[in-house]
Amino acid sequence: MLVAERHEMIVRLVNERGSIRVSELSEICNVTEETIRRDLDRLEEAGRLIRSHGGAVSVSDPQPEIPYLEREVTRMEEKKRIAKQAVAYIEPHDRIILDASTTAWYMAAIVPDIPLTVLTNSIKVAMELSTKEKVEVISTGGTLAPRSLSFLGPSAERSLDQYHVDKVFLSCKGIHLERGISESNELQALVKKKMINISDKVFLLADTSKIGVQAFTYFAALSQIDEIITDDEVDALTIRQLEEKAIKVTVAP
Repeated sequence: MLVAERHEMIVRLVNERGSIRVSELSEICNVTEETIRRDLDRLEEAGRLIRSHGGAVSVSDPQPEIPYLEREVTRMEEKKRIAKQAVAYIEPHDRIILDASTTAWYMAAIVPDIPLTVLTNSIKVAMELSTKEKVEVISTGGTLAPRSLSFLGPSAERSLDQYHVDKVFLSCKGIHLERGISESNELQALVKKKMINISDKVFLLADTSKIGVQAFTYFAALSQIDEIITDDEVDALTIRQLEEKAIKVTVAP
C-alpha cells in the first residue's frame, strides 16, 4: 500500500468511527505503530484529523460542541444557582480545578477574593479570575478549541499531570445511571478524565437537562463522583437512584 493510500484509509476510518487508536490502525494498515504516529502527525498538520492521546479523532465531530456564546444563555438561571451552591464549598487556601463549562465561569465570577489556587483550561475562567488579587490562576495551555474557548489535547493533559488538587468542579454533557458520565467529544473527555484523576473530591455541576443523557464519549463512572449539584427540577426518583450509588445529590435553591 502506498503512503498516500494509507493516509486516505486512515482519514476514512477516523471519519467513519469518530475516533480510533494507534494500535487499531497499525493492525489494519499492517505497519508499525511508530509509522502510524508519523502518519497521524502529518495528517494533523494538513488539518485532516486531530491527534489525541493514543490515537486520533475526526475533525467532523459527530456531536459538535455548542458554541460558548450559545451555552451562556442556555438554562442560565439554573446554572447560576448551581454555581452559587458550588462556591459555598470553596475554602481559603484550597487548590481547585474549574473546567471550561459556563457553570464554572459563573463560579469564577462570584468566587470571593481569598487565598486560592485555581487550575483551569478555560480562557473565560482565567480572565474572570484575573481581577482577584489573592487568587492564583494556573492555565493548562494546550490547543485552543474555539467553540468552547478551552485548551485541550496532549499538552493540556500533560500539564494536568504535574498537579494535585483538593477539589474539581466540572460539568458534562450527560449523566446516565448505567453508562456513567459523558462528553460531546473525545478531547474534552480526556481532559476531564485527567482532572478527576488528580483531584481528592469531585463535584459534578449539571442541570437536569443532562440527567438520563448518554453523550458521545464516556469519561467517568458514577462511582468517581462525590457530589452532583443540580437544579430543583430533578425528580425524587432520580435523587434516590443516585444516592443508592453512594453519590450525594445537592439541589441548588
